[in-house]
Amino acid sequence: MQLRDLKGIGEKRAKEFERLGITTTEELIRYYPRSYLDMTNRVSVREVVHNDMALIACRLVYVEPVSTRGKRKTVRVLLEQGRDNFTAIWFNQPYVAEKLRPGEYLFYGRVQNYYDRISLVNPTFERLDANNRLKGLVPVYPLKGGIPQWLVRDGVQRALRVEEPVSLIPASLIAKYQLMPLREAFEKIHLSANRREMQEAAERLATEEYFQLIAAFKLIKGDRTQARTKHYTVTERDVAAFEKRFPFTFTNGQQAAVRSIFDNVTSPQRMNRLLQGDVGSGKTAVALTGIFMAVKSGFQAVYLSPTEVLAAQNFAVLQRIFPDYRVGYLAGASTAKEKREIKDALARGEIDILCGTHAVLQSDVMFARLAFCVCDEQHRFGVAQRNSLSEKGDSPDILVMSATPIPRTLSLIFYGDLDVTTIPDKPAERIPISTAVIPPRKYDDMFCWIRQEIRRGRQAYFVCPRIEDDDGQATSAEELYEKLRTQLPEIRFGLLHGKLREKEKDSTMSAFKRKEIDALVSTTVIEVGVDVPDATVMVIYDADRFGLSQLHQLRGRVGRGAEKSYCFLLTGSTSETAMERLNILKSTSDGFALAEKDLELRGSGDFLGTRQSGKFLNEIKNLQYTSDAIFTAKKLVDEAFERRLDQDRIRLAAMEKYESLKDVVLN
Repeated sequence: MQLRDLKGIGEKRAKEFERLGITTTEELIRYYPRSYLDMTNRVSVREVVHNDMALIACRLVYVEPVSTRGKRKTVRVLLEQGRDNFTAIWFNQPYVAEKLRPGEYLFYGRVQNYYDRISLVNPTFERLDANNRLKGLVPVYPLKGGIPQWLVRDGVQRALRVEEPVSLIPASLIAKYQLMPLREAFEKIHLSANRREMQEAAERLATEEYFQLIAAFKLIKGDRTQARTKHYTVTERDVAAFEKRFPFTFTNGQQAAVRSIFDNVTSPQRMNRLLQGDVGSGKTAVALTGIFMAVKSGFQAVYLSPTEVLAAQNFAVLQRIFPDYRVGYLAGASTAKEKREIKDALARGEIDILCGTHAVLQSDVMFARLAFCVCDEQHRFGVAQRNSLSEKGDSPDILVMSATPIPRTLSLIFYGDLDVTTIPDKPAERIPISTAVIPPRKYDDMFCWIRQEIRRGRQAYFVCPRIEDDDGQATSAEELYEKLRTQLPEIRFGLLHGKLREKEKDSTMSAFKRKEIDALVSTTVIEVGVDVPDATVMVIYDADRFGLSQLHQLRGRVGRGAEKSYCFLLTGSTSETAMERLNILKSTSDGFALAEKDLELRGSGDFLGTRQSGKFLNEIKNLQYTSDAIFTAKKLVDEAFERRLDQDRIRLAAMEKYESLKDVVLN
């Protein structure tokens, strides 16, 4: 049902819901709470801890006029609780001022406590009056614009009365494994006052979503075993001689990976391999050795990178390692003349190795004898994009690379069609990165030390979980950028986040590499694999909000030069679980061990969590579920296909999911 047709919604409110991407009642009941407020857990403003989330009942005394500084609009209100006064502040949300009036409120947000001056940053709020006495556990939804929580709660309850959700999982399997009815799961995730019931509902809903996702993977993969059409003539002696071109000796892990690729390309079957290795494990050198196997045999190869910054870096490496072969470069920023000349030369076979970005995937890019494809940072390319690369030649060998460690159990589910090669070790000469957890009282000391590092010619990253702070849940890049520019005026700051255009991102990252920028304030879009040798400091705000694997990936952005590097994990959390996780990161640099621990502590880990973009797992990004939901879904899919249960219905839904997956990237 269209939301505007739901009783009590109407055209005006339906337009407000459109800001959240919700137009139907089905989409509304699938809009899951981000968290739940325990109305019995209200705190005194005297007890609040810096950077913690707090639920505070208080009186709003005064709303200041909206202030404007450049493009930044700020709303500030004065609050009181008994004899204690404090403030609430909203950045870039001027509409908040129109919704606030003096009176009793319930505020929920992140606390800032500097020198006993307390403020709540971008908090959510509820008017407390005779008609609105919230009790028990109350769902909190992620919001945009001026939509209030009560409107979403009311809309969800209305939608649940008319929606009859139908499970894609065959009824016989639901009965066999005693799964919760789908409708009951939706009601409990939105309306239950029992945390155990909410957890059970989240597990059931996650299982439902993964069932469709894994069924789509199963259909996409099919039987990928294909006979080889290109016969390589390269020898082991050739490969050993090529490895001497590098200024280092290959590790045991690199040598084993090269052996796997050599065995693949000299076998009767085409290669379809995932090469995963920790940050700094030397995956690029292994990939270049694979490219050598192809060009030495008289074929062409292509090296695909997700961004122009990374592609330009890889092009320079290819030119240095392959001086005796013809290397071409193709990217969106190439001129029309350059693109035409490269495409013509490529089609005539006059280019041996092509390095480029998504521009390589265009239909008019034709190869004469393509045999080997490398897809760098494969998680940044959609399924359809990777498939289109393999269609550029006659069944070319495919090597996709990832620096995101994936627990073996999950890789078997999501990369079941690929042979997986892991490089477990690192080059011995790599200097370990010192990692420290920094509490709020130590921030000033840290800033003084960073100033000194930058004076010495070093550079720094400051990473936040979010671009904008719509709900007071985490430090935002835009907010921090403005704050740091004021706090550290002698440092040249740049801002990088996912809402910028690709050209803007590339321009900022290039300026950072050229040392025109001293420090980069960013979300997690900092490119994996981009070498900035003088970047020796990584500062991660709200570190407790990231998964261990993601923190490890961020830490790996520094330590790429000859100087000692440092990673500072900032948190105001007093949670024992959060501190346990951060201390685990301090104690190990093994990305695969951290990924397994992430799976244990956080269920799906950040590989399958909030890092996803597009529609990959957008439906369940706010659910808290364990990895059992994924494995249960895999078991159900296998049994449904094996017993041929509801095949037409499952295939149709799976292909719909595939359509939404085609252009999705994971970062």
